[in-house]
Amino acid sequence: MVEVYDIVAQIPSGCVLSYGCVAELAGSPNHSRLVGRAMREAPLSLGLPCHRVVAANGRTVPGWHQQAMLLMSEGVRFKKNGCVDMYAHLWRP
Repeated sequence: MVEVYDIVAQIPSGCVLSYGCVAELAGSPNHSRLVGRAMREAPLSLGLPCHRVVAANGRTVPGWHQQAMLLMSEGVRFKKNGCVDMYAHLWRP
């Protein structure tokens, strides 16, 4: 999980990564669900920008309404369907 946290910590403001992209960068391309679990269990004391990790289609976490608000406050645009505009905001490290 340390690799996952290191990657997420580097996502710049105004950008997002998908769970799958984080998993791939961590060397485990088939473990996007593990990334989701890591985000859910991330200690608040780490101060990670977990809100910058979204589904591959740009969907935010169901029930976590603050995620969209945090992303919008960083200038992230959403499409009409409520998903992040991945073309405009996907971080390409």
